[in-house]
Amino acid sequence: MLPCLINRKYLPLTIFFVFVVGIVFISCKQEAKNTVNFIHDNETTPTMMTHNDTMLISDSGIIRYKVIAQTWEVFDKSKDPHWRYPNGFYLEQFDSVFNIITTVKADTVWNYTLRKLWKLKGNVFIRNKKDETFSGDELYWDQRQQKVYSNLPVVVSRPDQMTLRGTGFEANQQMTNYKFMNVGEMASGKTIFYVNEDAENNEEKQE
Repeated sequence: MLPCLINRKYLPLTIFFVFVVGIVFISCKQEAKNTVNFIHDNETTPTMMTHNDTMLISDSGIIRYKVIAQTWEVFDKSKDPHWRYPNGFYLEQFDSVFNIITTVKADTVWNYTLRKLWKLKGNVFIRNKKDETFSGDELYWDQRQQKVYSNLPVVVSRPDQMTLRGTGFEANQQMTNYKFMNVGEMASGKTIFYVNEDAENNEEKQE
């Protein structure tokens, strides 16, 4: 008969120790399993996320924009690398002596960094240096072509002048020269409306 290796006095303590070690082993094994099964999706999971950000953006070495956002998400590993601001966005555009010439607000914004294309979605509101305001549900800003555009309805409110509403909107980056490709239907076709700050009068053409 084999000798007893464990004193009966310590038997309960030994059983408890074996039980605890077993639980820890199972927990570690489960944790390792969960870690192995995790898959990072570059299209939906940001590589970096920060909160309550204020940033300055330069163009050709000169600071041109200030951005304030509650949340900033970076998807630099995505097929179309971009930054996203999902919880509100505010931007100021400066001239060469840092006067504010344009302000922009939107609920959600995407900045496609390689294409230099910005998409503004939800309660988009822009104010230019002439205190004209532009509002709509969606606007695009193409930095390469230096223009802002939208195929959805846009409303332009101008101080002491009539309010413009239409689709097919296009403007320069400063939002001072702009046009609507369609501000209403007429018997002869669509109306094209041009606004240029250098012109004495608005020019209206018909197709």
